[in-house]
Order: sequence, then C-alpha cells, then structure tokens
Amino acid sequence: MLIGVPAILSPDLLKVLMEMGHGDEIVLADGNFPSASHARRLIRCDGHGIPELLDAILKLFPLDTYVLRPAALMQVVPGDTVETPIWDRYADIIRSRTGRTDPFDPIERFAFYDKAKQAYAIVATGEQALYANVILKKGVISE
Repeated sequence: MLIGVPAILSPDLLKVLMEMGHGDEIVLADGNFPSASHARRLIRCDGHGIPELLDAILKLFPLDTYVLRPAALMQVVPGDTVETPIWDRYADIIRSRTGRTDPFDPIERFAFYDKAKQAYAIVATGEQALYANVILKKGVISE
C-alpha cells in the first residue's frame, strides 16, 4: 500500500499508467467488451465498475489538454434503445477532477473497436452497464 494512491488501482494498472506518455490512450472496457482479443496490453480489473476506476485513475492521470475532447465513448448503435446514464456519471467525475465540461468524442461502434486496438492498454472491468466503454487520452504534467 502507498499513501495517496487509491487502493482500487492494482500494481499492474499503476505500472501501465506510469509507462504511458503524452497522447497514449487507455480503454476502460465494460464486461461485454472483447478486451482480450483487442488488447496490446490487458489489465484485469474484474469486479470493479468503471466509474470507481475512472475516479481513481483521474487522481493520478492527466487528461490531454491539447485536444478538444480527450475522452471517447462508443456511440449507441442506431435503433438500439439502450439508455446511457453512466455517461452522465463519467461527465460528473471528469468535471470534478479536471474542470472539463465537454470531454467526450462519440465514436461509432466499429471505429471504437479499431481505436481500442491501437490503445496502449485495455482495462477489462466488471462494469455491467451497456455502452460503458471509455477511452482516455493522457496529457502532460506541467508542474
């Protein structure tokens, strides 16, 4: 254990967050996402929800300030009637941690899969909400 590091962040996840550089991306994937088949680096966080992980990660991880929208969401497939209240939770977390009020780039499902395949790592979670996947672009620490 370390002081100030959220306990939900495993040593493997902390290592990946440290290795990432400016512009690298990490996917927080819900339980339905094909994480293992898409990941260059796979981090298992089974049993954890994405909102809790997102909040913990953003305590340590700067979002890219050089892009308009440093987070990406998988768009709901046209015709699908799924509601996405989890996106509001993500927006609240990002706003409280970074002050960003419009951080999301909505990406079509298969384009999201392609983008995820290029990410530095994918974090496989136990999140049960549908369309809960989010990609974060790392920024710089200027202090």
